[in-house]
Amino acid sequence: MSNQNQVQVALQRIYLKDLSFESPDPVASFKTKWEPQVNLDIRNQNRKVEGDLYESVLELTATVKVGEQTAFIVEVEQAGIFMIKGLEGEQLNRVLGTFCMNVLFPYAREAVDSMCLKGSFPPLVLAPINFDALYDQSKNQNNK
Repeated sequence: MSNQNQVQVALQRIYLKDLSFESPDPVASFKTKWEPQVNLDIRNQNRKVEGDLYESVLELTATVKVGEQTAFIVEVEQAGIFMIKGLEGEQLNRVLGTFCMNVLFPYAREAVDSMCLKGSFPPLVLAPINFDALYDQSKNQNNK
């Protein structure tokens, strides 16, 4: 096999694209017994930058409520530029939707945790996410 046909995937750069923290009424939240309900929304976007370079963005939105009251909302867009050679179509989409997300997730997770602490709330340690299963689930929904 020649070098031209080999698959290559490499992280070129990782960066925080957007970060937002909102706490509508923190004083009321601090007075309430801390029994949070966490809703986590996960999205990703990918785009070709040029040549073999792709930007992959993992978007996380964590909404934390105590009772009926929103304690805080944290939104993170963690991004990376990946060099991907030798893949096209479904294989390329799978790498962008799984491998790249797995690389970005620990950085996004740390940003969420850090923002909670800076807002004077307990840390929000997100559980690992199976991006392969999410990708397959999304693909199955789109094929229906």
